[in-house]
Amino acid sequence: MTEGRSSQRGALRSVLASHDFRRLYSTRLAGQFGDGLLQSALATFVLFSPERQPDAVRVAAVFAILLLPYSIIGPFAGVLLDRWRRRNVLVRANLLKALLTIPVIVVVGTGQADLVLGFFVLLVLAVGRFILAGLSASLPHVVSGRELITGNALAPTSGTIAVGVGAVLGVGIRALAGGGDTGSQVVLISALVSYVVASIIATRLAVNALGPDRDAPVDTFARVVHGLVLGARTLRDRVPARDIMVTIIANRFVFGVLTAGALLLVRGSFNTTTQADAALGDFAFATTGAAAGAFLGAVVTPAMTRRIGIGRWVSIVLVQGGVIGFGLLTATALEPNLITLIAGATSIGLTGQSVKVCADTVLQREIPDDRLGRVFALFDMIVNVSLVAGITLTAFASPPSGQFTWGYLMCAALLVLTAAWYVRRRTSY
Repeated sequence: MTEGRSSQRGALRSVLASHDFRRLYSTRLAGQFGDGLLQSALATFVLFSPERQPDAVRVAAVFAILLLPYSIIGPFAGVLLDRWRRRNVLVRANLLKALLTIPVIVVVGTGQADLVLGFFVLLVLAVGRFILAGLSASLPHVVSGRELITGNALAPTSGTIAVGVGAVLGVGIRALAGGGDTGSQVVLISALVSYVVASIIATRLAVNALGPDRDAPVDTFARVVHGLVLGARTLRDRVPARDIMVTIIANRFVFGVLTAGALLLVRGSFNTTTQADAALGDFAFATTGAAAGAFLGAVVTPAMTRRIGIGRWVSIVLVQGGVIGFGLLTATALEPNLITLIAGATSIGLTGQSVKVCADTVLQREIPDDRLGRVFALFDMIVNVSLVAGITLTAFASPPSGQFTWGYLMCAALLVLTAAWYVRRRTSY
């Protein structure tokens, strides 16, 4: 154990010793910190502003804008990244994000949360997804061998943390700037500065440092589409992989219901229209509960699957998410209480991450390596589309108070029935 930890520390030191890795890593952190600020400003301006009580269209649109670019653009980003110098992509795309943030700042200044705002935010996030793909494609050019595994573990995880830190600090910056639309503008200006910093850091890399290698095969958009179709056919033919995907679709759909339901509850039941900042704080607590549950799921799932198997563990966590998680959410709808909301979010977060870890493992075991990338690209799209579908349904079907009792009970039934179906399917192979 001690020897293993020493080896991990040595690999980490080796990765961080690379000047180019540190520059690429810093570019990621600065850019994703800016993304957190941007998302925080958008959420506070549109969903947690005393002047704008969120309606169904607004809730659905905000989450669709935040989530869909990550799934739709991702598979196609590699086509251009294999043609253009990736160092130049990182420099220019971060500057483009900064420029596209300017009209967002202007629109927020008018106080209008309309389609123009959504369009420019969507553009910023789409360019951001392109940058993230470029960062991942560039990594093998700055680290290699066993250090690549360490780099792959360190960089994306740190980037996710940077987004979270940016979002939390964005709330604080907005409050210090006096709140309201002016505070949201200050947060957006901070995001713009972060994108410029990311671009400047990227200029410190040599033009050819990140590839692409000119002797590597160049993909096309048509080949990407063909690859996604091939991934779908592979999933259809590999029964265990297809079945675990059904559990993921059900799970991400109900997590979308939780996300929108929690938002509406804290805005419409826990607080008055004028208590937007208090509602934002309550939503942050609920989000923290879901994150804590996800962390617990990531910790316990490997041990539990070794002990009782993937099939039984997936079924157990689905049932607990339905009975405990959505049971608590239903209780919250009947009698609004922040503690029960947090506890329900924790339970559903545990289910979500447990199923995700098991799904990743099943796909890696069942899908041939030469098709695994295509399947995971399709997997990413399905996960986010399912999540947005749950959010959209709740936004339109739930009352503004978030007391969506029948919807939460249907989600509980969906998870329990999915668990029963999955157990039965697993016994057939």
